[in-house]
Amino acid sequence: MHDDQAEPLAHGLKQRHLTMLGLGGVIGAGLFVGSGAGIAVAGPGIVVSYLIAGALAMLVMRMLGEMSAAMPASGSFSVHAERALGRWAGFSVGWLYWFLLVVVLAVEATAAAQIAHGWVPGIAQWAWVLIFMVVFTCANLTAVKNFGEFEFWFAGLKVAAIVLFLGLGLLAVFGVLPETEPVGFTNLTGAGGFLPNGWEGVVAGVLTVVFAFGGLEVVTIAAAETEDPARNVARAVRAAVWRILFFYVGSMVVIVTVLPWTAQKAGLSPYVTVLDAIGVPAAGQIMNIVVFVALLSALNANLYGSSRMVFSLAERGEAPKALLKVAGGEGESGGVPRRAVLASVAFGFVSVVLNLLWPDTVFLYMLNAVGAVLLFVWGLIAASQLRLRRRIEREAPETLTLKMWGFPWLTWVTLAGLGGVLLLMLTDDAARPQLLWSAAATGVVLVVAMVRELRARRA
Repeated sequence: MHDDQAEPLAHGLKQRHLTMLGLGGVIGAGLFVGSGAGIAVAGPGIVVSYLIAGALAMLVMRMLGEMSAAMPASGSFSVHAERALGRWAGFSVGWLYWFLLVVVLAVEATAAAQIAHGWVPGIAQWAWVLIFMVVFTCANLTAVKNFGEFEFWFAGLKVAAIVLFLGLGLLAVFGVLPETEPVGFTNLTGAGGFLPNGWEGVVAGVLTVVFAFGGLEVVTIAAAETEDPARNVARAVRAAVWRILFFYVGSMVVIVTVLPWTAQKAGLSPYVTVLDAIGVPAAGQIMNIVVFVALLSALNANLYGSSRMVFSLAERGEAPKALLKVAGGEGESGGVPRRAVLASVAFGFVSVVLNLLWPDTVFLYMLNAVGAVLLFVWGLIAASQLRLRRRIEREAPETLTLKMWGFPWLTWVTLAGLGGVLLLMLTDDAARPQLLWSAAATGVVLVVAMVRELRARRA
């Protein structure tokens, strides 16, 4: 089931890069800051919300890992969708994912610029966005190992911050820290109980946290640029999903155990609130630095992922062939799809102007347009796995080195779960606009894909 034609990309990523990319691509501001909104609606029950959302993401990644280990390609799930469901599916999921990433990387650059502007007010917010775009464009135009090193150290800092937070939190719970009394587990059941807003609160919590798991997919895209894609992607997926679930769920357990859930303050990171409570000096600035690094890490990963996705689309005739130009040679820039990188970062440079004109409004509309696209991508991953698993078992069973659990039942459960999240978004006043905007964007891409398919059949 492997491609006969070798990828012209360099194989500069190592296993350690891939593993940290899996961790770094998903640990971002959504966890460090956005988790506060989930705690506000679910209370301690946010732990259950993260378990549900994390299980859904873990099942999707297991399916994607199975297909990517058997058929590694730089287009990952776009290539799988094309093989399983047809050109329309590969075109649709590839372009929608690319659109999602280029919008999100611009938003991440803006959020990082807001933090940097707070530190250095003399440099305007739009100028910080420009600086970030130039730096990361240069990093991605050189050898892929440079991208890997950037992401390795960025992700390493985020992981170290979470491990330190978990350690301090546990010491606070058991009263080991100086001048502290044991907290115990009373906060889990106090202030209205474990589910102060009932199961409705848990469900609402799922809506606020499920999108925080987006970004894991980049691991399977990057696997094509390692020396042994099939083996490396299987190892990276196994490591990433369990560790991320541990970091996310573990963090939430610590947060709602150390302090009553009602102690969280709107707009303030729950991590900062907890660190302040246990007496960590300058907790706010420390977390600002961690969030800043998390945003730049995600920007770096999304620029990489979007460039490889549009490169793969060009390989299959679904994007302009000009994007196939790859820097030659074995040097620092060898094997890099430079035009694909520049095409993907172009909107980031446009966002410099948008920051200058409408810094507080434009990105809200853009995020609404792509917010639910991730669910469509995950849905097509599941649908593709249903079709491809049987084909792989018939044609190349030896490539199934990483298998989806409980096939096909858990795949159907995942599809039902994704459908449930979409229904919840439709009934939620805050989430409905995001779903409708995303549905409109998805509809446009699907129509273009179908028209292209009909023309191809008539030709």
